[in-house]
Amino acid sequence: MQARITILFAADAPVEIHLDGAEVLGFDAARRWLDEAFVRLGCEPLRGSGKVLLADKLIQVAAAAGPAGFADQAWALDYARAAAGALSKALIKVDVPRLAVSY
Repeated sequence: MQARITILFAADAPVEIHLDGAEVLGFDAARRWLDEAFVRLGCEPLRGSGKVLLADKLIQVAAAAGPAGFADQAWALDYARAAAGALSKALIKVDVPRLAVSY
């Protein structure tokens, strides 16, 4: 599966990452990567219930990393691989200011 992941930040140009099928992580590996990044970056749940959805993790990890984090091409590629693997979608848009993930 080829995939294109777009991350939008408030004032900066969108970050676009293109993947070929070999680069996408499997579902379990993708969830594990997102879980570890969520904890490592000190992210907090968006919902008062404390429940953290995959979409919430994608948003919070992107927000915590910020545009500077995505400047590191290796890290950005890992994020994109995890996003595509977790959602199993070819087109993913993570809109950080609006707290939205669409595909």
